[in-house]
Amino acid sequence: MNTQTYKRLIAGTARALARWAQHTHERHQLAQLDPRELSDAGISQGDRIAELSKPFWRE
Repeated sequence: MNTQTYKRLIAGTARALARWAQHTHERHQLAQLDPRELSDAGISQGDRIAELSKPFWRE
C-alpha cells in the first residue's frame, strides 16, 4: 500500500469512529428523556426501545 492509501484508510476509520461516538451520545440522550419529553418530540416508547436496542455502529 502506498501513503495515499494509508491516509484514506485512516481518514475513513476516523470518520467511522466519530459517527459511532455520535450514535452513542444521541442514544444516551434519548435514554434520559422522560415520558413527557418523548411525547413532545413525537417519539413513542416503542420507538425509543427500538433505537436503544441498536448496536452503536447501526444508523
